[in-house]
Amino acid sequence: MNVPAYLDRIRYEGSLTPNAETLRSLHRAHMFAVPFENLDISLGRNIICDENRFLRKIVEEKRGGFCYEMNGAFAALLRALGFKVTLLSARVSNADGSEGPEFDHLALRVDLDEPWLVDVGFGDSFIEPLVLEPDLDQKQFGKGYRLISTGGGLCLESNANAAWKKEYLFTLQPRDLSEFETMCHYHQTSPDSPFTRKRVCSVATPAGRITVSGDRLIETCDGVRQERRLTDEERIAVLRERFGVSLS
Repeated sequence: MNVPAYLDRIRYEGSLTPNAETLRSLHRAHMFAVPFENLDISLGRNIICDENRFLRKIVEEKRGGFCYEMNGAFAALLRALGFKVTLLSARVSNADGSEGPEFDHLALRVDLDEPWLVDVGFGDSFIEPLVLEPDLDQKQFGKGYRLISTGGGLCLESNANAAWKKEYLFTLQPRDLSEFETMCHYHQTSPDSPFTRKRVCSVATPAGRITVSGDRLIETCDGVRQERRLTDEERIAVLRERFGVSLS
């Protein structure tokens, strides 16, 4: 675990004391520096649940990844800095109101004076960690978040406008990285997986988000959304120049 290299990757130069402020700063830096992306899936490159491979891809190759990779690598960094980290299984909410299967998503719990929900691998989501406490409205960067108790588990909800939207359900049962292997394979191979249907590369910015989705570039800045179509050559250039992603 090369901590200085990881901190350089996320452009972090702050305190390393394992406390809430450091956790918030590291989480924010990661969200602004490392893109949520599934480009290896469209290229047929196998992703396995291996912490060292996650670290090599994100730190050395300066790539991003999806939840298993992003939160798997971030968990390794946090542990190396002295944080107590627990892997959590989450079930992502579908548009029809149903939930995905167990291990559909990997999230993290970090215990300090109080527990925190940590997640740098869910795309357009919270920029800083959330206090792991039900029925507490938590606002940041123009959006609201809350956790609702759901009979043995918790549901993460977000609110950008008037209505609350379910994001995912999870329990606090500790998990091992190997338990996510089957769903990691599913999301790379199944035609029903959202990650096999469209290429995406997206990163948060202090004012919004920039995303390449399929052949479109989408930029949101201070609530204003702009979108344009990209040629193949433009897409490659945008990935390299705006995300630092070069695909050999």
